[in-house]
Amino acid sequence: MSASAVYVLDLKGKVLVCRNYRGDVDMSEIEHFMTLLMDKEEEGTLSPILAHGGVRFMWIKHNNLYLVATSKKNTSVSLVFSFLYKIVQVFSEYFKELEEESIRDNFVIIYELMDELMDFGYPQTTDSKILQEYITQEGHKLDTGAPRPPATVTNAVSWRSEGIKYRKNEVFLDVIESVNLLVSANGNVLRSEIVGSIKMRVFLSGMPELRLGLNDKVLFENTGRGKSKSVELEDVKFHQCVRLSRFENDRTISFIPPDGEFELMSYRLNTHVKPLIWIESVIEKHSHSRIEYMIKAKSQFKRRSTANNVEIHIPVPTDADSPKFKTTVGSVKWVPENSEIVWSIKSFPGGKEYLMRAHFGLPSVEAEDKEGKPPISVKFEIPYFTTSGIQVRYLKIIEKSGYQALPWCATSLRTEITSSGPSRRCYSATGGPQKTGGGGEFYPLIRSENAGGTSETRASSVSNINSFAILLRDISLSDQCKC
Repeated sequence: MSASAVYVLDLKGKVLVCRNYRGDVDMSEIEHFMTLLMDKEEEGTLSPILAHGGVRFMWIKHNNLYLVATSKKNTSVSLVFSFLYKIVQVFSEYFKELEEESIRDNFVIIYELMDELMDFGYPQTTDSKILQEYITQEGHKLDTGAPRPPATVTNAVSWRSEGIKYRKNEVFLDVIESVNLLVSANGNVLRSEIVGSIKMRVFLSGMPELRLGLNDKVLFENTGRGKSKSVELEDVKFHQCVRLSRFENDRTISFIPPDGEFELMSYRLNTHVKPLIWIESVIEKHSHSRIEYMIKAKSQFKRRSTANNVEIHIPVPTDADSPKFKTTVGSVKWVPENSEIVWSIKSFPGGKEYLMRAHFGLPSVEAEDKEGKPPISVKFEIPYFTTSGIQVRYLKIIEKSGYQALPWCATSLRTEITSSGPSRRCYSATGGPQKTGGGGEFYPLIRSENAGGTSETRASSVSNINSFAILLRDISLSDQCKC
């Protein structure tokens, strides 16, 4: 990969900052970018790669900014886009919000960062934690001595500094999953997959080595435990700290972690998943004068589990008024600024179903919405529950000083159900993972220490966050629809 120059533009195409790395492309070429962008947009052929003469423009949009890289050479486009998104990530960690105002307020820092991020068109130091060691937003005295790069830049372990010390050594581990389902009109799950990631927050002294064990199917088969409960991981992507050769040989995830928060790995599972909350809805309009809703919610998990803090968001017409509600459990409120009603249920046990009815007046007469119905979303939490079955079987912490470390583990689920075509109901998902070490419950793993400095833990999934959003499309009036 090589990029000749990188630009940050505002929405009008004005250059806010730019850096010429190779000098083989005239910097005035960027003046053609916005014209090309608008022309392609009008033609309906807009693409992330635009060309003018022999110059290629590779661009992304973030908030009210365009980030553009130019090149004349045969460039690896995917790497260029990865680098542009890395710029967004680094700038966001420095300035919290990356937008036009933050660019204008931090010109000096931005140019320093751009000099370190890339050299002669090739990415160099892109780890924000390393950059923050010697590029700060604080003033510093002039150093007349020869400048020295931080040791972490030239170390074999460039992602972790030496000499890190903590009074309390802790490791937080989150398993966060997103479930995608394709559902037909009659409620059959046509396709399902789980996309997950393992995120960690590491507060350990020194240069510890961590070894993580999962119930990986390939590992279990290789060790003669094929009948044990396991999952088959696909499309696994690791952080740069993981020793890939070790994983290829014996499926051991061994690594020296960065300090602080990072994503250790991401993966995908092809497995059958059913919706944990089933929605039945009836929506009736009467002579364009009133509209009635009947929403039935049924939990499809075991009775020993309970969904907490359930919120069902039901969209209503923007001109609806005079709301009336009746529900068997919980409370209902109208949120006119969002054109929706919110049905809140504090506790939703497994194997139960509840009914809610709503009535609205419609003062204006409008044509039928040809684009279908907006989404109904359901958000909830289920503690002590997991969907994929992935388990953290052990976490070993090896450090020559032999200090005691306290690992913590939690799991989170974010569910997304999708569909397409006029004969299907469309589901999608919203929601967020539980924050590690923050507001949710975390349970310490059993740990044992020895003089060699090894702390081994056995773990299982301990908590879960779920959220569904259900898009109801092509619903006939007075016709009951199961979603």
